Amino acid sequence: MIAEFLLPDLGEGLPEAEIVQWHVAEGDDVTLNQTIAEVETAKAIVEIPSPYAGTVQGLHAAAGDVVAVGSPLVSFAVEGADAASAAPAGRGEGDTGEPATGSTPRPAEIPSDAPRPGTAEARGAAAERGTAGARGTAAVRGAAAVHDAAEGQEAVHGAAEGRGTADVRRPTAPAAQKDERATPNLVGYGAAPSSGSRPRRRPRGGGTAVLDSDHAVREAAPHDVLHTGPIEVPVERPRSTPPVRKLAKDLGIDLVLVAAVHPGEPVTRAHVEEFASREPAASGVSSQTSEGRPTEGNTSSPASTIGPVEARSFSASASTVPPAVPAASLRTGQAPDARVTRTPIRGVRKHTAAAMVRSAFTAPHATTFLTVDVTATTELLASLKSDRSLDGHRIGVLAIVAKAVCLALGRTPALNATWDDAAGEIVEYHDVNLGIAAATERGLVVPVIRCAGALPLVDLADAIADLAATARAGRTAPAAMTGGTFSITNVGVFGVDAGTPILNPGEAGILAVGAVRRTPWEHHGEIALRDVLTLSLSFDHRLVDGAEAARFLTDVAAVLREPGRAMLLR
Repeated sequence: MIAEFLLPDLGEGLPEAEIVQWHVAEGDDVTLNQTIAEVETAKAIVEIPSPYAGTVQGLHAAAGDVVAVGSPLVSFAVEGADAASAAPAGRGEGDTGEPATGSTPRPAEIPSDAPRPGTAEARGAAAERGTAGARGTAAVRGAAAVHDAAEGQEAVHGAAEGRGTADVRRPTAPAAQKDERATPNLVGYGAAPSSGSRPRRRPRGGGTAVLDSDHAVREAAPHDVLHTGPIEVPVERPRSTPPVRKLAKDLGIDLVLVAAVHPGEPVTRAHVEEFASREPAASGVSSQTSEGRPTEGNTSSPASTIGPVEARSFSASASTVPPAVPAASLRTGQAPDARVTRTPIRGVRKHTAAAMVRSAFTAPHATTFLTVDVTATTELLASLKSDRSLDGHRIGVLAIVAKAVCLALGRTPALNATWDDAAGEIVEYHDVNLGIAAATERGLVVPVIRCAGALPLVDLADAIADLAATARAGRTAPAAMTGGTFSITNVGVFGVDAGTPILNPGEAGILAVGAVRRTPWEHHGEIALRDVLTLSLSFDHRLVDGAEAARFLTDVAAVLREPGRAMLLR
C-alpha cells in the first residue's frame, strides 16, 4: 500500500517549515522512527522521524522548499495492510477519481441532445468524459458545474468548441471508508488533521474563451501584455513539482511560458529542458528596453524568442513594457542579477526580524552605560582555571556576569517583569529565566536557562556552555527559546565595547557585555593598567525608571569590581 505522510505541527503553532536536507531518497528502505529529513522552522532545525517502516515511494518537496503544515511530505510503500488502511490522513479513496473496492460506478447518463455514436463529435465528448472521470475533477473547461441535490453527486457538463456535451457522475466511496485510519501521530509533533478529505482547489469563477494563436502569448504572459480584447483568462500557477520549479528558476525560465507550449499538461523537467534548449534567449522579453530595442549581447527579436507561437500581439504592446534591466547592467553587459544577491526572508532571520520590529515599536527603549574595572574578576577566573577540582568546567567572564545579574535582579524586580497590556497589569516573576543570545550561521537565537538564579556559579557556567554549543549546531528546540524574563548578549566576543541592544518581546531588560580591554585606569590614586569593560543596559521605560536601571547596573558592576560583594546580595 502507499501511505502518505503529512508535515506535522512542529510546535508553537508554526505554519510552515523549510526542508534543509533529506536523509533518504526514492527507493530507500526505512525503519520506524528513522530520521528521514531535517526541516528548519522559524526557531530551530528539527529532525523528522519516519512514522512507517517500508520503502520511500516519493518525496513531495526538495531541499530548500518551504512546506506548509499538513501538506504531503513523503510517500511510503508499506506492506502488510489492506488498501482501506493505506489511505493517508486527509485523502479518501474517492479523491483518486477511481471506483472504490466493492462498489460499482453508475453509468454516465447521456442527455437527449448528445451527438450520435460514431461521429467525430461523439468521440470528442467521450474523450472529455474519460478525462473528467480519470481526474475526478468537478469541472471541464468551458462548462459550469451542476449539483444534483436528489442524488448528492456532482454532474459535469463538458463542451469544447461545439463538440457536444456529456453528463458524468462520479461514484461515491463506500460507507466503510468513513472508518479509515489516520496517519500515525508522532509524539510531540501535534495531532493529525481531523478532516477526512483532501483540501480541494477552489472552482474557477467565470467562463473562459477559446484562444487562437494570436492570443497565446497574451495568455502566457498576462503580466507583461496589455489586453485589448474581452478575453478573460483565469490566472492560475502552472502545475508542476518543486524540483521542476527550482530548475526553471535556476535557468531563468518563466513556467507560464512553458505551460503555454504544453496546454493542459503538468510542466515536467523534460518540458523545461526542451524550452531552455530551444529558447537560448528566453530572457529576451524581459531585457527589452522601453523603446523595444534588445539589450547589448542579445540581438534576437521578440518574435524569435517565442518559438512556434505567433508573436504579432507582442509587437503591438512592446512599448508598454517598462525597463526590466538597470541602466548600469546595460552598460556593463552583465546579467541583471549579476550585481545583486537576493536571499529569501525565512527561517530564523524572518522570526528575528518580526520580533525586533514588534519590540522596537511596542516598548519605549532606553539605554544606560557603565564602564567598570574588572581586574579582580579576571584574577578570580585565573585562580579558578588553575583549580584542579574544576577541570572540565569552563568558567568565564560571561558566567560571572550572569551570576551578578541574577543577584542584582533580586534588588530590582522591575527588570524581571513584563507589561501585560491586555490585562492592564505588570507581571513580576519570582524566578529568573535567563536568556543568552547566541550568534549562529542561521542568525541570532536566544535560548533560555530556567531558574538561573538558583544555580551555583559552576552549574551556571556549564549551562551557558551547553546551550551555546547546541545553538551553534542548530539543534535548539523551539521550546528552549521561550519563557525568558531577562537576557544577556556578549558583544565583547566580536571586539565591541558597547551598544544599544533591543529587548526581546515581553522582557523588561537586556544587558550587553563589552570586550575586556587592558586600559590605563585610575587605581588607588595612581595610573595603572587595569582590565576594563563596559556594560550597556536597555530597558522598557514603561516598567523601569531611570533610577532603578542605574541601581541595577551599579549592583552588577559592584560584583564585577569586587566579586566578594556578591555575598551581600540575595
